[in-house]
Amino acid sequence: MNIHIIACGGAVMHNIALALHNLGHTITGSDDEIFEPALSRLKVKGILPEQFGWFPDKINQNLDFIILGMHARADNPELEKAQKIGVKIYSFPEYVYEHSKDKIRIVVGGSHGKTTTTAMIMHVLKSLNKSFDYLVGSQLEGFDTMVKFSDAPLMVIEGDEYLTSTLDPIPKFLKYHPHFAQITGIAWDHINVFPTFKGYVHQFELFANSILPKGKLIYFSEDIELQKIANNTPIENKAYTTPKFEIINHKVVIENEKKYELEIFGEHNLQNMEGAKLLCECIGISNDEFYSAMQSFAGTAKRLEKVLDTKDLIIFRDFAHSPSKLKATADAVKQQYADCKILAIFELHTFSSLSKDFLPQFLNCMEKADQSIVYFNPHVFEQKKWQ
Repeated sequence: MNIHIIACGGAVMHNIALALHNLGHTITGSDDEIFEPALSRLKVKGILPEQFGWFPDKINQNLDFIILGMHARADNPELEKAQKIGVKIYSFPEYVYEHSKDKIRIVVGGSHGKTTTTAMIMHVLKSLNKSFDYLVGSQLEGFDTMVKFSDAPLMVIEGDEYLTSTLDPIPKFLKYHPHFAQITGIAWDHINVFPTFKGYVHQFELFANSILPKGKLIYFSEDIELQKIANNTPIENKAYTTPKFEIINHKVVIENEKKYELEIFGEHNLQNMEGAKLLCECIGISNDEFYSAMQSFAGTAKRLEKVLDTKDLIIFRDFAHSPSKLKATADAVKQQYADCKILAIFELHTFSSLSKDFLPQFLNCMEKADQSIVYFNPHVFEQKKWQ
């Protein structure tokens, strides 16, 4: 098929381009700017646009369909041309559903831990030589792309609550209609799109109600909002909590009939792991198979990723941009390394985290650290026209 991708340079969008190219489709695309690593990855496959920008001439009746990225605005010239001549347009979550509509779909949602939890399930499935497709929000070790399309009977999807496209401004995860879904927790995020906590929580209510009949919702039992959602959904649901564990020589050890030593640490990661285990149970994976595979799971890039380990210094980096994520990360490192001095450095860098209404949410998030440093980029203040 001939497929054109509008806004092809994003993290997920360029991986969709690669996945479709790998299936043998003819792929074209456009974007106003493309950065590494997308730039080189598209170039190697011969599908990097010759010029940056939007070119309506690329849109014609020879296209089977277009995939529209969230980065494209409503007045995008290519989008306007496609609408004018009647070419089929999918947002990327709509296309993911179209591809997987005859598969079993597992979707991981929540304000935090989505990427890590999805990666855990993928790691276990790969360790057990299971055939599956996937969409995940980060490049993972052992996987060539962040998206895979094939004839596998199962697809594992990271379900983001951010908006689908300029044509359809609803959360992406409402497009997937999962058989089995997990919600890791709800902590107000994307304040620029969901200005009230109530409105934000409502998106997860809709997500729970989008699970197919005879499906199952897996949720974190200690989250009050998730308790309410579980109690009000007709779908079968099952809760999980933090498993019992020990820290021995800076390693987490859990016991489930036998002992398993893990590479990951932090109560939030162990909670996510328990949810992933329940999802894997839904597709016939035993506890021992799951935990045995998890022993070799080292985490994902920029999620408590160890970047330096010497006799005197250990450095982790983490993509903890929201208050709940920041607190979970700081608490986890202090718990795991209670005998060490902890320095926490945090950059306020997103438009939502720099909102004057949202900043108070960060209060005490790094209180477990022995020393904390917070900094920001003045250029962002200039963009927001703050004094």
